[in-house]
Amino acid sequence: MAALRSGVRRLFSISAFSPPPSAAVPPPAEPSTNLFVSGLSKRTTSEGLREAFSKFGQVIYARVVTDRLSGYSKGFGFVRYSTLEEAAQGITGMDGKFLDGWVIFAEYARPRLPPPDQTQAPPPPQQTSEPPFNHQ
Repeated sequence: MAALRSGVRRLFSISAFSPPPSAAVPPPAEPSTNLFVSGLSKRTTSEGLREAFSKFGQVIYARVVTDRLSGYSKGFGFVRYSTLEEAAQGITGMDGKFLDGWVIFAEYARPRLPPPDQTQAPPPPQQTSEPPFNHQ
């Protein structure tokens, strides 16, 4: 019975609780003219994104990433400004603001990681002099 009590006490003890380790947060992206915008509504279009961000500078490119089949927004997009100063103003002006009824987040875009090297083929299987099956 005493073992049961200590087990229950340990189960509900605060000192026995350890929070899960926090996920590694990537460092902030280098300032650039390219912005990553997340939290977009399914109704947000590339034109609407361009219009919202053009209040803070000359938008060279604005694109909402969409699903190939449905055509609906995947909830994120990219905006490119002509200068770093305009990009910084775009982040300041739009980060945490509402667009089409949703709170959006704007930050500097990180460069795309290179795809895994697909030119290296796996080594060919080694040939043995014995047949694969033992037929007699």
